[in-house]
Amino acid sequence: MPITSSAKKALRASKRKRVFNLRRKNTMKETIKQYKKLIDAKKPEEAKKLLPALQKAIDKAQKGGIIKKNNAARKKGRLMKRLATK
Repeated sequence: MPITSSAKKALRASKRKRVFNLRRKNTMKETIKQYKKLIDAKKPEEAKKLLPALQKAIDKAQKGGIIKKNNAARKKGRLMKRLATK
C-alpha cells in the first residue's frame, strides 16, 4: 500500500487509467472477433462494412498506448489480407 500522498494519488490515477485501457482493449478484441466471424461465415460485404469500426478500434488502442504502433499496423495488415484472400 502507498504511504506518501503522492503515491496514493498515483494509485488512484492508475486505477482510473486501468478501467479506460481495459475498455479500449476489450472493444478492439470484440471488433476483431466480429470481423473474423463474418469472414469465416463467408460474408465479405458485411465484413467490409465493419472495416471502419475495426480500424478505429485498433487506432484508438494504439493512440492510447495499449498496443504499439507496429503491432497496430501488423494487426490491420493481417486482417485486410484475411479479407482479400477469402
